[in-house]
Amino acid sequence: MTDPALRTRKVEVLTEEEAGRELAALAAEIAHHDEAYHRQDAPEISDAEYDALVRRNRAIEARFPALLREDSPTRRVGAAAAEGFAKLRHGVPMLSLDNGFGDDDFREFLASIRRFLKLAPEEALAFVGEPKIDGLSVNLTYEDGRFVRGATRGDGAVGEDVTRNLLTLQDLPKHLPAPFPARIEIRGEVFCDKADFLAFRAQQQAAAAEREERRARGEKVGPAITIPVNPRNFAAGSLRQLDPGITARRPLKLFAYAMGEASEQPAETHWTWLERLRGWGFAVNPLSALLEGEEAALAFQRRMAETRADLAYDIDGVVYKLDRLDWQRRLGFVGRAPRWAIAWKFPAEQATTTLLDIEIQVGRTGALTPRAVMRPVGVGGVMVTHASLHNEDEIARKDVRIGDTVILQRAGDVIPQILGIVPERRPEGAQPFAFPDRCPVCGSHAVRPEGEVVRRCTGGLTCAAQTVERLIHFTRRNAMDIEGLGVENIQALFDAGLVRGPADIFRLARHEAEMRGWEGWGAKKIANLLAAIEARRQVPLERFIFALGIRRIGEANAKLLARHYHSFAEWRQRMVAATTIGSEAREELGSIQGIGPAIATELAEFFAEPHNRAALDDLAREVTPQDAEIAAAADSPFAGRTLVFTGTLGTMSRDEAEAQAERLGAKVTKSVSRKTDFVVVGADAGSKAAKAAELGVRVLTEAEWREMAGLG
Repeated sequence: MTDPALRTRKVEVLTEEEAGRELAALAAEIAHHDEAYHRQDAPEISDAEYDALVRRNRAIEARFPALLREDSPTRRVGAAAAEGFAKLRHGVPMLSLDNGFGDDDFREFLASIRRFLKLAPEEALAFVGEPKIDGLSVNLTYEDGRFVRGATRGDGAVGEDVTRNLLTLQDLPKHLPAPFPARIEIRGEVFCDKADFLAFRAQQQAAAAEREERRARGEKVGPAITIPVNPRNFAAGSLRQLDPGITARRPLKLFAYAMGEASEQPAETHWTWLERLRGWGFAVNPLSALLEGEEAALAFQRRMAETRADLAYDIDGVVYKLDRLDWQRRLGFVGRAPRWAIAWKFPAEQATTTLLDIEIQVGRTGALTPRAVMRPVGVGGVMVTHASLHNEDEIARKDVRIGDTVILQRAGDVIPQILGIVPERRPEGAQPFAFPDRCPVCGSHAVRPEGEVVRRCTGGLTCAAQTVERLIHFTRRNAMDIEGLGVENIQALFDAGLVRGPADIFRLARHEAEMRGWEGWGAKKIANLLAAIEARRQVPLERFIFALGIRRIGEANAKLLARHYHSFAEWRQRMVAATTIGSEAREELGSIQGIGPAIATELAEFFAEPHNRAALDDLAREVTPQDAEIAAAADSPFAGRTLVFTGTLGTMSRDEAEAQAERLGAKVTKSVSRKTDFVVVGADAGSKAAKAAELGVRVLTEAEWREMAGLG
C-alpha cells in the first residue's frame, strides 16, 4: 500500500530507505492498474494519473539508480493474456515507452542518446514524430507476404490471439505486395474515431432506454446493454470479443507504425520503414513527420498540442523515435522501454467538485491513509469519485474539510490528487478533520513516530486489514496466481480461521467438508479452488519470492534475485548468510545490478527474524519453487557468469557494455567478490582491478571482452 507520508514529499528530499519504500509501493499500485487497463479494458484512473505515477517512479530511479526494480513501471509492460483467448508469443517483445512531460525531459532524452552512443554535441539527430493514438496495440505476423496471425500486446512477451477479429478490419492488408521479408512482425494500433464512437454510444443509449421501457411494461428483455465510456475502452473491448462477428460490426481502424521480428531488414531508417508500410497497403498516420533536430521536434510538439482537440481521434501525446535504425539497434532497451524513443505526453487536466467524506484505509504495512470521497465529476472523459489526501499533515496544510469545493488534477497519485480548495465556497460550520488515533479495522492504537507523518496501526498481524492484505498479495495474479482466491474468498477463509498464513492455503483440502457448509460455496466451487491451489505447488522461483511480500521486493527485484541465485535453496542460504553485516554474502547481495545496499538491508532484516524464516520454511514444505532459467545464447561464454565493468571504455559507453553483457546472459554487478567470473577493465580502472588481481578473478581488456562477446 502507498505510504501517504512519502507520496507528498519531493523526490529531492527522499532518503534512500524512503525511496525504496516508495518504489515498492509504486510497483504494486501500477501493477494493479496495468491489469485493469490491459486485461479488463476498464481503467480505474486516467492516463494522466497513471503517467504521473510512472513519472515519479522514474524520478526516484534517476536519483537512486541502485534501487531500480524489474517490476518498476519503467520496465513492466501491459498484463498477462486474458482467459478465453489462446496465447501467442511475440518474436520480439512488445515493450512500452518512457514518458516525457516537457522540454527538459525531451532534452534529457537527447542527451542520454548522445552519452550512450558517445556522440559529439554537433552530431545531428533526426527523429520521426508520430501522434500517440489512444487505442490497443497489436502485433501482426506475415509469412511469405500472407497475414497468418495477430495478437494483442499482453504482458509484452505473450499476447492474446485475436487473429480472427483482426481479419474483420478493412485497414488490415491480408497479403503484402512484393518485395517482402519471408517473415515479419508489424506493430500497429487499433482505435476508433471520436465521431464513430459517439454514434455507436448514441445507438447503445437508445437501445438501453428502449429496453428499460419494455422492462417497465413487464415484457421480457435481454441482458443489460453496455454503454461504452470512451473510444479507447470501446476499441479494446471490441477487438477482444470472443465472437469475431461482434468485432466486424464495430467501427475500428488500424494505423501501422513499428517493426518486430524480421527475417531481413526492409529499411535503414524509421521514415523509410513507414514508407514501406504505406507501399504494402497499411494506413500510416498522415501526421507523422520527419524532424531534423531538436527545434523541429519542439515545434512539432507545440503544433500537435494546439490541434489535438480538432483531430478525428484521441491522442495523449507524441512519440519521438530516432530515425536511424542502426543506432536504434545499438541503443537497445533498458527494462521495458527502448532508449531510442520517448512518448512526450500532454499536460494533465483539472476540475472542481464537492468533498462528501474522508475515509481512512489501512494498508498492508499498517499505514492509515485518508481518501477523499467526492461528488462524481468528469475530468477528460474519466468519471472521478475518489482522490488521495496522503496524510493528516497534508489535510491540515490544505485545510480540507468535508463539504468543501476542491480542485482536482488528473495527476500526482494512483487516484486523482486534490490540489486545494475554493475558500469562498466553503459551507458555514465546516469543521477541521480530526484524524483518528485508533485503527478503524481492529481498534488498536494508531501511533505516529517522532519525525514521521504517517500514522500506523500497532495491531500488526493481529490486525485483519494487514493480514488479509498480505494474503491478497500472495495470491494475486503476478504472484502465486491462485484462481478463485479473490478478496472476498480470502476474507471468508480468514474470518473462519482456516487461513492465517500463506502455507495454510495449501492445507485447505483438510477443511473441504467444513467449507461445503458455507452459503455460496458449492462442491464445484470448492473443487475448482482446491484444484487451482494444487496447480501452484510448483511455481517459478521469482514468483515465489515476489509472493512473500518482503518490503521493496517487487516483481523486478524478485526476478533479479532468482536469476542471480538460481535455486531456492541457494537463495535462502545466501540470504541467511547476508544477515551478517560485512559478510561476503551481504556484499554480493548489495552488488547485484538493480538491488543495491538499501534493498539488501531489507532482505537481511527479513531473514534475521526467526518467525519469518519459520513461515518461509513452512511454505516451502507445501510449495516447490522451480529453479530460474538462464536465458542466453547457448554459445555465449558469459551465460550465467558474473561480470564487473570498471574504468572508461574506448569503443562504447559503460551502459552499452553492461546491456550487451546482459543480453548474452551475464549477471552484471557493481563490485568484485569471489563470486565474480570476469572483470572488464578500461582506462583508469582503479581499485576494482586491484581487487580482481587479489582474488584471482580473470581480468579482460576491452578488446578481449569484445572478441569473446562476438563484437569484433
